[in-house]
Amino acid sequence: MDRQRLSSIAHSHHPIAAPISGVNVNRLLRRAGRQPAARVLDLGCGEGSWALQALAHYPDGHADGVDVSPYALERAAGAAAERGLADRLTLHERDARTYVPDGDYDLVLCVGSTNAFGGFGETLELAGRHVNADGVLMVGEGFWQVPPTPEALAALDAKPEEFTDLAGLVDAAEQAGWTPVYAHVSDAAEWDDYEWSWIGSLTEWALDNPGHPDAAEALTAAREHRDQWLRGYRAVLGFVTLVLRRI
Repeated sequence: MDRQRLSSIAHSHHPIAAPISGVNVNRLLRRAGRQPAARVLDLGCGEGSWALQALAHYPDGHADGVDVSPYALERAAGAAAERGLADRLTLHERDARTYVPDGDYDLVLCVGSTNAFGGFGETLELAGRHVNADGVLMVGEGFWQVPPTPEALAALDAKPEEFTDLAGLVDAAEQAGWTPVYAHVSDAAEWDDYEWSWIGSLTEWALDNPGHPDAAEALTAAREHRDQWLRGYRAVLGFVTLVLRRI
């Protein structure tokens, strides 16, 4: 099964593709403190949930969402239409690294999508180019809550240096010319809800479509992911969303 298709099914019950509850998404957007007519850019927007939440906060604003997945963008367009926001959200099917904006943005989001740029430092540099002088860059990134275990590294197919601890992440932001004015660290309940929703959606789709040629593969993918999480990186990998301004 196409990985984009698999991910789309898995996120069908949890469209925010990061371990953050809707309440805390709204808290982060409030802390960003933008004007009602804010211009928002979401790089790696997935199904557009953050961009749509931002538009609810900024009633005269406009958002651009960029993602490589046609499945995710199709769902984003449907969600925007359902909420009466289709005229305020423009979707772009392309690599976030090659997005050329038509101006500057008051708020740029890259939450759970730093891999699109090659990592945290590259995201600060490349996504940061789209932020206007007084704007806010909001980045969600993983970090080691505790020193990584061999099981966690194997499950994530990661090297220890691929993530730092929370203090190291903040240091890296400041070295790149950004400083946090707020941050939200996802708690265990948010992580569990995110992971179980991902696993459960894929499992239920497979069980509800037993005759589908991809059902067995989906079930296997869900089981493998569950084992990697429960036996590997649960309570080892953390996730923080930083609200950053230029120093």
